[in-house]
Amino acid sequence: MKHWFPWLCLALLVYGGWNWFDARRVYRTSGMLVAEAPQQSSERSPAFEVKGFRVSPLAQYELRARVLGIESYRFDAGAAISPIDFAVGWGPMSDTAVLDTLNVTQGNRWYYFRTKPGVSLPLPVDVMSRHSANMHLIPANSEVDARLKSVRIGHVVALKGRLVEVRRADGWRWVSSVSRDDTGVGSCELMYVESIDIE
Repeated sequence: MKHWFPWLCLALLVYGGWNWFDARRVYRTSGMLVAEAPQQSSERSPAFEVKGFRVSPLAQYELRARVLGIESYRFDAGAAISPIDFAVGWGPMSDTAVLDTLNVTQGNRWYYFRTKPGVSLPLPVDVMSRHSANMHLIPANSEVDARLKSVRIGHVVALKGRLVEVRRADGWRWVSSVSRDDTGVGSCELMYVESIDIE
């Protein structure tokens, strides 16, 4: 056991270092990175099955945004179909000058932003809320899943897919917001991601 202990410590150190390196933020200079708002259009395609869940499209959805936070999930009710959330921002919420004044956190499928100590609010809260979102992401296939997992905070991503409602046989239900102006419970986007580009 004593012979293997230093090697175990070294392996853990290398593993931790790689995870830190792989998850590091992408640095951006000040200036709005994404001017355009998300695009949404009506959707009438039939429901389909994903991992034992019934997925009903609500709208076609495209978005280009800066990634403000990333949170993985393994144990909550939705983790089997949506293993990752992105907090994203566009317009003023893609500008480093604004984001440098904020602490962005995620947890329990929520996204939060607060000003850093001693810093004034850079914009009205409603403006920041209308230009950011917490998105629960459902990868359409293994390639999309791998690309979602390769994204780092600070990346600009372009996502295409659908906003959806998800149901399980036991009656459990999860429904996407279809508005950019709502806040609070039910305001997150639940997106079936069919393609992703990382800039």
